[in-house]
Amino acid sequence: MFSQQEGMLIGIIVFFYFIFLFLVSLVISRNIKTYDDYNVAGRSVSIFPLILTFVGTAVGGSTLLGYMENGYLLGMGQQWLNIGTLITGTIMIVFLIKRIRKLGDKHNMVTIGDFTALRYGEAARLPTVISMLVAYCAITGMQFVAIATILNLTTGLDMTTGIIISCILVTIKTYFGGLKSVIWQDAFHGTLQTLGVFTLFVVILIVAGDFKEVSEYANSLGDSDALSLLGIAPSEVFIYVLTIGGYQLVRQDLWQRFWAAKNINTATKGYAISIILSFLTGVFVVIIGVWGMFGLKIENITPTHIYYAVIGEVFPFPVVVIMIVVLLATVISTADSFFMAGASSIVNDVIKPRLKKGNDRVLLRYSRISVVLVSAVALILALFIPELVELWVTGTAMLVSGLLAPVLFGLFWNKTTNKAGVTAMWVGLLAAVIWQILDHPLGVHPVFIGLPLSTLLLLIITFLDNNSKAKALNNQNML
Repeated sequence: MFSQQEGMLIGIIVFFYFIFLFLVSLVISRNIKTYDDYNVAGRSVSIFPLILTFVGTAVGGSTLLGYMENGYLLGMGQQWLNIGTLITGTIMIVFLIKRIRKLGDKHNMVTIGDFTALRYGEAARLPTVISMLVAYCAITGMQFVAIATILNLTTGLDMTTGIIISCILVTIKTYFGGLKSVIWQDAFHGTLQTLGVFTLFVVILIVAGDFKEVSEYANSLGDSDALSLLGIAPSEVFIYVLTIGGYQLVRQDLWQRFWAAKNINTATKGYAISIILSFLTGVFVVIIGVWGMFGLKIENITPTHIYYAVIGEVFPFPVVVIMIVVLLATVISTADSFFMAGASSIVNDVIKPRLKKGNDRVLLRYSRISVVLVSAVALILALFIPELVELWVTGTAMLVSGLLAPVLFGLFWNKTTNKAGVTAMWVGLLAAVIWQILDHPLGVHPVFIGLPLSTLLLLIITFLDNNSKAKALNNQNML
């Protein structure tokens, strides 16, 4: 795809870009003095970096590479990936943010495990942590794959070596800087990726033609369904809405940023603006993939290479290099955020409750060790499940199955009992994991097993527990 000289130049630029990010992390690390500094950025983030860190985290390698590949292969129906996140993002804005923020302020929360432990007792921490780690290690691993793909196509580095190198580079950067460094780097990355994607979208429309021209070509191939939002199976729509969509409601990286904002108003406005930007970015990315097939008429390529084929088709090499940096910024901004979410779960919900004496210095050390642990698990997943969107959907299905019902009911229904919440977490998570290991028996996705079981058990056990309490109270009154 690139000549040896071009590949070498891109490789050098990528190397120095990582050096730049590492130096930024080192500078910021000097101001990290407390556990809160490292895990929730001191709870003092202003609206501009908050918007861009939301966008930078939401739009990652799976969006820019995976969504574009899906658009290229499967057509406009893949917009349901974006519609699902828009629906749940709106629900988050209207119903959840203020409640989450107030609880976080009142109880000094760092993770969703803090909430589930408050709501269902300390026994809820373990299934919460496992659900988080399964999801965030999978999604972090997905970013390693995306970076490795960049290195493979630009420098010729093989995928396995690229995954390992990307793991090492992102881990070192995140290890020193914590969430404070992640958020400020995301502000830079979020700006780059937003401008890059919007520019590419406009150029594609100019070069490839309008909808009428694209539609005529698709019709000539007998593939008009590819331009329809309904060109997707209903079951796939529900999978996207329940996994990638539903996971937005229990995304620990989002909750942490709600708590990192300097106040509720900043958290709400920042997230609302980011949802619009992220939705538009995702819509444009899918359209670029579709236009790559029917507008630019790019054929006979490996579908995972569509981003590189498109930028190579419409830009001269110097601009292609810039777009490679845009892609790299997009991937890194998601990888380090998910690193922090997974690492915070380990240190806050596994290590901290077991420390007899834990000062900030000790907790900081364990926070950094936790980053390394998340990195190791993410590396293993990246090596064994290298497909971007599949890895994302798999990870989010585990999280949604284990936590969505207990968290939402716990936020809004005070009658849910500790036993009901903890049981629902374990059963939902285990059912989804087992169904995934069995390779989706009967063609049923794990989220359609884990989430209904979790919800049903939570309701049944809560009803039985409350009924038993009522009977016991009546018996006492009779005595």
